[in-house]
Amino acid sequence: MKKLYMLFLVLFIVFSFCLQVLGLMELLPIYLTAPLLFFSLFLLLNYLNNRKRFKGF
Repeated sequence: MKKLYMLFLVLFIVFSFCLQVLGLMELLPIYLTAPLLFFSLFLLLNYLNNRKRFKGF
């Protein structure tokens, strides 16, 4: 399940990056694509940071 979640996060980043490129070409509004890319990177970094955290006894 964890590998599937990681795959979805990577696919979400690739999709967000493609939308960002369309935003830079002024085909989509950049104020919609930039937060989407930021949010996808935030989710990935948050997932990678919390994987092996010691939760206590």
